[in-house]
This record gives sequence, C-alpha cells and structure tokens, in this order.
Amino acid sequence: MMTTSIDLTPAEIRKAGWEALVSQLGVAKSLRFLLEYERGQGNYTELRKELFGGQTVDQILEDMTKERIMSSAGLAPEGRAGESQAGKEPERDSAV
Repeated sequence: MMTTSIDLTPAEIRKAGWEALVSQLGVAKSLRFLLEYERGQGNYTELRKELFGGQTVDQILEDMTKERIMSSAGLAPEGRAGESQAGKEPERDSAV
C-alpha cells in the first residue's frame, strides 16, 4: 500500500524528496539544486496586501506589461524594478 503525502510527516516528506532528487540527479547535483533555494524571511501575505491591495489580477498584469515595455525602451519609472542604474555596480546574488 502506497502512503500518500498527507500521511507523511514533514521529516518524511524531506527524506522522500531528497531520495527522489538523488535518484534523478545524484548527490552533487542534488546539493547544487538545494543551494538554489532559501526559505526567505518576512510575511509574504502582508507584503502582498501592501503591494497589491485592492488591485485585481488583470490590473496587476497590465501594470507588469507596462513596466516591461517601458523598461525595454529604457523608460522605467523612477524607483521601480528595471530602473536604469547607470554608473552603479550591479547587485550580486548572495546565493552564488
């Protein structure tokens, strides 16, 4: 009889996940894969409410499309993602 994931403890799920990774990727590549992720910090639910409160998904997608177009044209709004940082060193990913 197969155990469903609902029946597994968090430790058992981690063990099964590790075994699945190792069986497909080997130990070294599995470790590299895991190093790509971090738990993060803060409260995403509260941040999401702060950033997108009152907006519909369609409005958010429209804003994203506008930003992408402006960014690709070098016209990103001040203080937004994709803003030109001429003369500044690029930020480095701390996970690297």
